[in-house]
Amino acid sequence: MILAALPRPNINLINSKEVQTSYEAVSMVLIPRLIGTPTRGNQPTAEPGMIVNDPAKGFSSDAIDVLIDVVRSYGPMLNDEELFELLQTVLRIIENDHAGTVVTKRALTAISMLSIHLSDTQLSGFVSGLIESFKSPHLTINRRRHLIAAISAMARSTPAKFGPHLKLLAPFVLSAVSEKEMNEVDDDMSDDGEHDPKQDELRETALVSLDTLLGYCGSEMQPYLNDCIAAALRYLKYDPNVAELEEDEEMGGTQDESSDDGATEEPDDDNDAFDDFEEEEGYSDIDDLSWKVRRCAAKVLYTIVSTQGRNARAVEDGSIYQKIAPALLSRFTKEREESVKVEVVATMTGLVRKTSDLATGPNLFYADPFSQTRSSRKRRRQDSNATVIDLESDFPPPSTSDTPIAKPSTPQPGPQTDLADLTPGIVQALTKLWRGAPIPLKQGAILLLKALALVRYGGLADYLQRIEDPIADALKTSGLSGGVTVSAGSNSVSAGNLQVEALGLIAAISETHPSGSLSPFLIALIPGVVACVNNRDFKVSSEALGAIEQIVVALTPPRVSVDDRDLGLQLEKLYDIVAEKVTNNSTDLGVRQRGIHVLGVMLSRTSGPEGRRFITLEQRRKALLVLLERLKNETTRVAAARAIDDVALLARQSDDVEPSWLGYVTLELAAQLRKVDRTLRDVCLGALKSIAMNSQTRQYLDKHTTEGLRVAISPLISADDLHLLTPALVIFAKLLPHYGPDLVNDNIITQLCAAVQGTLTGTALKAYILLVRVIGEQGAGAKLMKALLQTVGVNGDSAVVGKAIGTLLVYSGPKVGVTTEDFLIELKTAQDNQRKCLALAILGEIGLRMGAKSPLDPQLFITNFNSPSDKVRLAAAVALGNAGASNVDAYLPVILEGLEQSKSSKYLLLHSLKEILQHPEDVKTHVAPFATRLWQILLSASDDEDNRTVGAECIGRLSLIDPATYIPQLQEYLSHPNATIRGTVISAFRYTLADSSNTYNETLRPLIVPVLVTILNDGDLANHRLALTTLNSAIHNKTALVLPHLPQLLPAVMGDTNLKPELVREVQMGPFKHKVDDGLELRKSAYETLYTCLDVAFSAVNLPEVYDRIIAGIEDEQDIRTLCTLMISKLMTLAPEETLARLDAFSNSFRVVLSVKPKESAVKQELEKAQEASIGVLKVSRELQMAFPAAEASNDHHSWKSYVEWISKDFMQLLRSID
Repeated sequence: MILAALPRPNINLINSKEVQTSYEAVSMVLIPRLIGTPTRGNQPTAEPGMIVNDPAKGFSSDAIDVLIDVVRSYGPMLNDEELFELLQTVLRIIENDHAGTVVTKRALTAISMLSIHLSDTQLSGFVSGLIESFKSPHLTINRRRHLIAAISAMARSTPAKFGPHLKLLAPFVLSAVSEKEMNEVDDDMSDDGEHDPKQDELRETALVSLDTLLGYCGSEMQPYLNDCIAAALRYLKYDPNVAELEEDEEMGGTQDESSDDGATEEPDDDNDAFDDFEEEEGYSDIDDLSWKVRRCAAKVLYTIVSTQGRNARAVEDGSIYQKIAPALLSRFTKEREESVKVEVVATMTGLVRKTSDLATGPNLFYADPFSQTRSSRKRRRQDSNATVIDLESDFPPPSTSDTPIAKPSTPQPGPQTDLADLTPGIVQALTKLWRGAPIPLKQGAILLLKALALVRYGGLADYLQRIEDPIADALKTSGLSGGVTVSAGSNSVSAGNLQVEALGLIAAISETHPSGSLSPFLIALIPGVVACVNNRDFKVSSEALGAIEQIVVALTPPRVSVDDRDLGLQLEKLYDIVAEKVTNNSTDLGVRQRGIHVLGVMLSRTSGPEGRRFITLEQRRKALLVLLERLKNETTRVAAARAIDDVALLARQSDDVEPSWLGYVTLELAAQLRKVDRTLRDVCLGALKSIAMNSQTRQYLDKHTTEGLRVAISPLISADDLHLLTPALVIFAKLLPHYGPDLVNDNIITQLCAAVQGTLTGTALKAYILLVRVIGEQGAGAKLMKALLQTVGVNGDSAVVGKAIGTLLVYSGPKVGVTTEDFLIELKTAQDNQRKCLALAILGEIGLRMGAKSPLDPQLFITNFNSPSDKVRLAAAVALGNAGASNVDAYLPVILEGLEQSKSSKYLLLHSLKEILQHPEDVKTHVAPFATRLWQILLSASDDEDNRTVGAECIGRLSLIDPATYIPQLQEYLSHPNATIRGTVISAFRYTLADSSNTYNETLRPLIVPVLVTILNDGDLANHRLALTTLNSAIHNKTALVLPHLPQLLPAVMGDTNLKPELVREVQMGPFKHKVDDGLELRKSAYETLYTCLDVAFSAVNLPEVYDRIIAGIEDEQDIRTLCTLMISKLMTLAPEETLARLDAFSNSFRVVLSVKPKESAVKQELEKAQEASIGVLKVSRELQMAFPAAEASNDHHSWKSYVEWISKDFMQLLRSID
């Protein structure tokens, strides 16, 4: 209590006088009192310290607790002599055979805390002392066990600093579980005839230490990975009470879970690393501790699979599937302890999931569709081949059905094939152990089956009948009882959790397996699923509805034949239970919302004439009325709007919806657009868009409904919110042809003019041009043209306004009031450069829309290249390219001739060429005859630095016209001696990566890795940075092609994250010298690539290395620090265990950043920069604190605990602003 009240030091800050005084008191009085006064000369030794081996009482645990508090409070201030004496004191305890287990546990905690403050020299000396102790001829089993535990404690406490010493210490840990020692102990036991339980305790501690070392110091343990696997496999089957020849015999357990004394094999259960040193009465000579050894071995394998298995090389070398998997499988039935079985099954589940991480295909893990937003159903972003001439290409009509599940394909060689070979054995073993298994084991089995279903897409099709009974049993609520706790699985285990997992398995199988083999399986399980819908536990009920959703999808067309009448009966059962849940007001709100979603899926999947075989017309009408009713209810409005969206999207014939119902629904959805709730507005607008785009629903919108819809949507036509603007414009564009030009009133025109003056890009711009085109086609363009010319004119972006006016002129015909000639005159006579730019943009768009019918000549645009205005020249170049995109034969020869003859116009003509090449599918056949000539022109033009960027883009676009010819040519130029040409080609290659055509992907498949390896080895600094951005783009866009080879590519990226002194130079600025870091942008690009890997290729990264680079990057420049904090936030979810292990390392780097104080003479910019750095670090610190609340209370994260206390006190105001 006294220590807690004293002032404490802050790392990296100058200590106050009060802190110094407190430390001097502790140093001069308390520490000598704890450890005793050393003998000096002939003086007798002073009174022994409180931490002393009293013959009567032993060591004092209370005194050790005081020592721990001293180190926790004043560790940074302890001098070398004090650290040495304290360390020697606690070492004497762990080396004493007579020290009690409680005292030993405290001593290990003290060692872990002291190790944080040891210098490199002191740590080396301590390691040398450990080695001498291990080599001592008087080493006992207990002392050896304690020494191994000390290694584990230090690895937990300071993994980065302690890791390099493992090359000396790891062999001592491994020797305790080596085959040689096992044989020696067995021989001794044969002679004595007795089994020594202390040997099992030693093995248990050694395996726990290996688990810690692999988890905290993964990189340093790589050389010992095979030894660790061998040791874990050796003791996974260690059972001295069972003869080898009797392993197949069913045997009862000898150790019940209730007798667990909290040994160290489960350190995470209460956040304590040393629970194996519990009260001595927990052990007895008659106890069989071998089950604990086996459980620890399973946990070591789980850690190996979780950490080392993340590296593709560790999996593909065969160790995991050829060694670990068969051993795990054999223990499914041979293991007699249920708690060990739980760990074995959990390890196998982790191994199966790693196979999914290493697959090159899409991530198949089941995601809850109810939790997904509407955007999950949108089309993928269009690649560079998407044409802008076909304005409706980005707004396709709704598809009438989902794509059926494909039949299972032959697994790819490697992990997938190994897993396929193991699947029959896994299924057989799981079904065999199911009978009589406790709930935790059953839940583990269900999780393993689910992982198999998701990883092996359709891979359980041949075993559905065998797993049917276990799943049906799991859905029942009777006869279930509690059991042991799963450490590697779920947080809690109960009958309800088992039902939830079983329902999730049914959903996953339904989603990933062909319906032909599914029907009998699902029909047999439907009664159990229906029963779960009525479960009082809302989690079970909600998950059951999710399973029903996937069952409905699997048992409806096009995945099944409409002639199967049995399916209709089953769908009726499902319809009844879902409808009952939705209409029952006593149902939990979350369950009701889930039911509404499922009802929408059910109605949408049974649309069209085939649907009547599954749901009657009367049932459909009732369900639609239920959706309307729920749309009017505030608590279920969002779910109902999403369900209506599904119904409207997939309506296939006129009686799928009723006219009156659609009118009510449309007006109700439109009324919600005035609400403040953005989610509600978004989903309602999405539903209205589906109604407008589907001809089967759009036909029922009468004049009254359409007018109400127009009034509600008109306020959304604003460039302030592009997310809402895009669907609003599409709705108008779809309604206008059917309800006449009366919809285009003065209010709409005013808003369209206001919107075009804002920033319109991407799909919003395409939707705007689509509406303008429809307005012109419907003969309502005159008023809009007048407004665009008079109200907007040069006040908006010339390129956007010109696109709108040009489109309107072409599609309106002569009724619009202006002609192409008017803009030709404007171009010739206008004195204002802005007006010239607008006229050029309009004429370019006219040429694009009219194509070969356009009366415009290329020279019309080229003559404006001589304008004194840069804006006019660039506008002319873009307009020339736009006009040429749909009339390549007339324009491209002129552009090529200009590129060959005119040096002054090369930059502008390259921009024109870029506009043409942006539509490769449209211009491919026309450009092909000029391709060879164009290739040489572009390479030549790119020699000029001003032309390099646009020239590289043109080369990339040209390559996509004929990838098989030009991509290999790009690869050849990567070896060119001219660094400038190499840089241009690297940039060009990067531009091609956005293309997703099959032709390009097949061409790229054998070339992408050699290309990336070549450019990453480019010695030019600028080219090397380009190579990193290219790799980043490849990981994003070509994940399937790059992912298997990332272990070969990432070492270069890791190397580039290091600060390179040779790239730092001094620059003289007046009387001052400043350091300029030429490698900063290179490091930034490398960290951006790492961030991308975590986002889309997490399975391929070496996590220990990534953490090391993140910790280093926190102390780097602000841009890099920001990327590192973002990566930490991502890793909290992706790798929580590994992130928890690095809390102390994070805290030390965070302290460095927060301790930097601006100079008194700092300018405002420097103060803001320091404030930004502090806020960023504090924000991620708070995220870590919330993600791992138990870390502050544990004995494993001393630096983190101290850091949290420090920021809570010294940065209280900033933390409050963040919270």
